[in-house]
Amino acid sequence: MNDASNPQITASSYASDEGALLVGVDLGTSRSTIASINGIRKMVESYVGWPKDAVSLRHLKKNIVFGTEALENRLSLRLYRPLEKGVLKHTLEDEEKNEVTDEVMGNKQAARELVRHLVHLAEPERDQKVYGVVGVPAQASIKSKQALIEACKDSMEAVMLVSQPFAVAYGLGMLDGSMVVDIGAGTIDICRMHGTVPADEDQISLQTAGDQIDRKFHEMLHKRYPDAQFTVNMLKRIKESHAFVAGQVERVKVTFPSSGRPTEYDVTDDLKAASESIITDVSNALRQLIASFDPEFQTKLSTNILLSGGGSQIIGLAGRIKDELHDLGHVNVRSIEEPLYAGANGALQLAIDMPDEFWQKLR
Repeated sequence: MNDASNPQITASSYASDEGALLVGVDLGTSRSTIASINGIRKMVESYVGWPKDAVSLRHLKKNIVFGTEALENRLSLRLYRPLEKGVLKHTLEDEEKNEVTDEVMGNKQAARELVRHLVHLAEPERDQKVYGVVGVPAQASIKSKQALIEACKDSMEAVMLVSQPFAVAYGLGMLDGSMVVDIGAGTIDICRMHGTVPADEDQISLQTAGDQIDRKFHEMLHKRYPDAQFTVNMLKRIKESHAFVAGQVERVKVTFPSSGRPTEYDVTDDLKAASESIITDVSNALRQLIASFDPEFQTKLSTNILLSGGGSQIIGLAGRIKDELHDLGHVNVRSIEEPLYAGANGALQLAIDMPDEFWQKLR
């Protein structure tokens, strides 16, 4: 769990008749963040776990565990990662099919507890109402959105769902003539901004995101080093520390067990190849959104492409995407500052600015 101060948004910038605590939330497949009007910002990995038995409970001394602590103690827990591709794993479609299994119910409860935990981290005052703007994938279905609203009911008085890349753009004040590429674990969400709330045709969601990089990395390494023992989670941590698509000088060498013996392996080439796997899809989606826009404003879009989310930290990614789009003429691609908090920051700014009629009351 991480935290950071937010000097740009303070409690003095908001006056509410109801005295509600306004929060912006980015519920992510891999990690979730919250930014609050009181200046608090927190991040937690999107894992929720319950002790398996009395022995686990005695060992953990907690009835429920979140984030990195849950992941590190997963052998003692019924562990859930309730979000997949940016939305709740099991939506209302499961219920309509009468497939309400323990796994379905567990993920729904885990999502509710994750939201509750995030709100708790924002430190609302006793009995203070919480109003939250929550970022969702650009093309999330109505059923997926309803499932997320249900997950917020125990923790929030009112909620508003917005597309994640729109929230990023709003927080940056880049509402006209820009393209936002939000690269998460579950989805890559791309949105063109032109001075108004984006319509469906302004947005594209790709499933080729961070989780796919992890799976591809795992597949390639398993083929190259069949005797090495590693998990996708181990490779995820390596990716988050060393992922690159250009400019790497030093080789990436890591240690995995092999028949129980620690052994060093060079993973550089496979890490680069796995990280490159998202470039073509992102570039094609950008080209599609630019080419289908008003021709007088296409150049404005292509010269203002912004990368956010955890995946934007892949070394050299902005330059490689720019190279892929060279046929469009002058192109500018850059990674934004604070990519991990950009969605929550923008959602909070929306919460501050939106009038009462935009909120969906939950109680």
